[in-house]
Amino acid sequence: MNYKVLLLIFIILLSGCKFNKVVKHHGVHFLEKKQQEFKISETNINDIKKVLGPPSSINYFDNEVLIYIERKTSVSGVLNLGKKKIISNNVLVLEFNNRGILIKKDFYDKYSLNKLDISKKTTSVLNDKESFIRSLLRSLRHKINDPLNQKRIK
Repeated sequence: MNYKVLLLIFIILLSGCKFNKVVKHHGVHFLEKKQQEFKISETNINDIKKVLGPPSSINYFDNEVLIYIERKTSVSGVLNLGKKKIISNNVLVLEFNNRGILIKKDFYDKYSLNKLDISKKTTSVLNDKESFIRSLLRSLRHKINDPLNQKRIK
């Protein structure tokens, strides 16, 4: 009798387990396959938005640039204590001319993203902490000396 009860409990506990890993997907599904349909100088922006939907990011500096992202992650094995593992990390960068025709297409997967060169230049305005602190203290001193802002009215 005890074996039947234990077997029943064991079966109930195991029925809730899944052997398939849960894959979390962010962005456009099957981006690598879908991007192969697009031809340079033939495809326009409306065709791309029909297939891929709204872009993840838009850039309007020189030409219109649409960026689409696909990322799949899964929980790794028990030995890694549930650490997330990146299955795919794809980025598609599409550049259009002023008429909305595709002029440049770049596709990056997780291996080619690691090979990109990142600029070592820094912005001097954001690095200048002394001037930021000085302007902050100056504005605080002004607010302490004139809390109702009456000196500027005269």
